[in-house]
Amino acid sequence: MSVFTVEGSHKLKGTFRINGNKNEALPAIAASLLCEETVTLSNVSVIGDIQNMLLIAEHLGCAVSTPKRGTVLINGAGVHRTSLPYELSEAIRGSILFSSALLVRRGRVEIPQPGGDRIGRRRIDTHFNVYQSLGARITEKKTGGNGNALTYVVTAPVSGLRGAAIDLDEASVTATENALIAAAGARGTSVIHNAASEPHIQGLCRLLVTMGVRIEGVGSNVLTIRGRKRFSPAVHALGCDYIEAGSMIGLAAATRSDITITNVDVDAMRMIRFQFDRLGIHTLADKRTASIRIPAPQPMQIRPDLGGAIPKIEDNPWPGFPSDLTSIMVVTAAMCKGTCLVHEKMFESRLFFVDKLISMGARIVLCDPHRAVVVGPSSLSGAKIASPDIRAGMALLIAALAARGTSAIQNVEQIDRGYERIDERLRQIGARITRTADRRLHG
Repeated sequence: MSVFTVEGSHKLKGTFRINGNKNEALPAIAASLLCEETVTLSNVSVIGDIQNMLLIAEHLGCAVSTPKRGTVLINGAGVHRTSLPYELSEAIRGSILFSSALLVRRGRVEIPQPGGDRIGRRRIDTHFNVYQSLGARITEKKTGGNGNALTYVVTAPVSGLRGAAIDLDEASVTATENALIAAAGARGTSVIHNAASEPHIQGLCRLLVTMGVRIEGVGSNVLTIRGRKRFSPAVHALGCDYIEAGSMIGLAAATRSDITITNVDVDAMRMIRFQFDRLGIHTLADKRTASIRIPAPQPMQIRPDLGGAIPKIEDNPWPGFPSDLTSIMVVTAAMCKGTCLVHEKMFESRLFFVDKLISMGARIVLCDPHRAVVVGPSSLSGAKIASPDIRAGMALLIAALAARGTSAIQNVEQIDRGYERIDERLRQIGARITRTADRRLHG
C-alpha cells in the first residue's frame, strides 16, 4: 500500500483535464459481453475499479486489450464461464453488472456477495427482482471453507429471458443498468419503470443502441427496450466524469485556487454548480470549450435560506445532487463562512469519515449516520489520516491540500480506485504531494 505526503496551504493554478466517467465504464465493460465481436471503448481511465472489471471480463473468457491512450478493446466471443471470481468480485461492487450479460449469453450465473466501498448496506434485492420479472429463477448455496458465505445462483428459462414490465422498488443505478443489459437480450419488449437516469445510464443506453438495441425514453424514468439475439460490434466514447469535475471544484475552492477544468459536460454539472453556488463558490462555464473555470478569490459565504434559516445540502436521484459528491461538499463547506446541514440520505456510513476532518480542526457535528452540521470557516492542520473509501479519500486529500502543515494519507489505493494518477495530475497544477510505500507493511 501507498501513502500520500501532502504539504498544504499552497494555491494551485492551471488547467485540469477531467477523465472519462468511471461509473459509465463499469456497465459498458459488462455490456460488451453481449457481443461476440469487438466493442471498442474510448475515454477510459486507468483506475483500480476499471482494471478489476477488465480482469473479471478476461476471467469470464473475453479477449481484452491493454488500455492504450484511453482506449480498450473487448471481444466477448470466448465467454464460457458462469461464475464470477470471488476475490475480484469482493473488491468491486460493479462486478454484479456481469450477471445480466452472463444470463443472456450463458443462461446461468453464480454471484458471490459483491464488495466495494463500505458506506452502508447496499442491497441487491432489486437486481434479483429484475431477473425474476424476466423469468429467471434465484437460488442460494453456501460456499467457503466454513460454509457461511452465500453465493446466489440465477438461472434463465431454457428458452431464454422474456421481455416484461420491470418495476424497480428503488431508482437504483446499478439495478437499472442490469435491467437494461438483461432486457437487451430478452425476447420481446421490456419496460423499466422507476429507472435511474444518471448521465452514465444514458451513456450505457447509447452503447446498447450502437450495438443494435432499440431503446426509447433515454434520460427519463421509463425505458422501453426491444430485445435482440445478436449484437453488433460497436465503438463508444465514455462521457466525462462529472464526479471528478465536482471534486475539482471543491478542491479549487478549498485551496483558494484559480483552476479551469476541461473535457466537461457542462449540462451534467447544473445541479452540482447550483449547490456549490449556495456555499458561495461561483463557477464560469463555457459549453463551446467544454470547460468550467473556478476563479479566485471566491466569496466562500454560505447563503442562508429565506428568513435566515440554515440551508440543507442533500443528495437526490438524478437530476438532483449526486451522493458521490456528499463527502466533497462536507469538506468544502467546512472552509466556508456560515453553517449548513449536509444530509446524506442513501448510505448510512458515508459520513463516518468526518471524525478525521474533526481531528484536523473542522467544526462538524455528526447528528446521526445521515446528517452532519458543518460550521465554518475552519482552520485545518495537517494530520496522519487514512482513506476509508474513494470519495472520502478524495475529500481528505482536499482537506490536506488546504490545511496548514504536512499530512500523511494512508491507504491511498482507495483513492486510486476512482481517480487516475491523481497525485501526478495535481502536481502539474502546483500541488505538493508525493507517493511513497507505507513503511508499516515492510519489515
